[in-house]
Amino acid sequence: MMSLRTTQNLDGVRYNEPMSRHTSWRIGGPADVYFKPRDRQELTRFLQELDDDMPLLWVGLGSNLLVRDGGFRGAVIATHQAFGMLTHDNHGKVYAEAGVTCAKVAKNCVRWKYKDAHFFAGIPGTVGGALAMNAGAFGGETWDFVESVETVNRLGVVSTYLPGDFDIAYRHVASKRVEWFVAATFSFEQTDQELASEIKELLVRRKESQPIGLPSCGSVFRNPQGDYAARLIEQAGLKGYSIGGAQVSPKHANFIINTGDASAADVEALIALIMDTVKSEFDRELIPEVRVVGEFA
Repeated sequence: MMSLRTTQNLDGVRYNEPMSRHTSWRIGGPADVYFKPRDRQELTRFLQELDDDMPLLWVGLGSNLLVRDGGFRGAVIATHQAFGMLTHDNHGKVYAEAGVTCAKVAKNCVRWKYKDAHFFAGIPGTVGGALAMNAGAFGGETWDFVESVETVNRLGVVSTYLPGDFDIAYRHVASKRVEWFVAATFSFEQTDQELASEIKELLVRRKESQPIGLPSCGSVFRNPQGDYAARLIEQAGLKGYSIGGAQVSPKHANFIINTGDASAADVEALIALIMDTVKSEFDRELIPEVRVVGEFA
């Protein structure tokens, strides 16, 4: 097992922590090290005490993440306690740290009467994850509204960047730097309109069309250009199909749900089956949104 150089005074450190406790699929083997910092100072100390070759995995709500059954050989950093600040300046600027839920951003922007932020209500994760993958819902995408971001490197040094410093596309954000998002400043347009009804309508649509309340990662695949992953999966006859405890949702074919006893291997096998079937039936490539990490059992 890899280790920290010293951990005596870091209360948030756990060893062999089951990641099934920290992913929305409720699946995942143990992480060698799991750390939940109380503030940025603790995070900086933790990063500086890590072995240089220890892999890092940053986790918010654990949506869009599949940890294999053998677990993660490295350190997991949970963002939702140390990075929970959400503020605004009354002029459409919103500062949100990585651990803030996207739902909270949407709710508060409605209260502050900022237009076009309601799409965040459809993203089942945190700001950090939304930044990392340019998450979107209901026609909106995260980086459409980013003014600047803050990142941290392995030494705990925080830097500020502009959108032009990244390669950004549909469900894709890339950089040559090995750094992680810790906050962003968003820019929204102010309005005098009543917005609460818009977000309520979107949440009703989401509840009617998606398996809300069941363990899933959100959407499994990106929508291919000019089409929808869910339509292709359903047309391939896979809606409701199961491998072990993993099932293509009977409600929305781009969701895979844990029916109670699914393993990561079940989910990964079902993802592969869907990709192979859609390719065979329609000659279309489905690209997973979900990030798969860790070791096979």
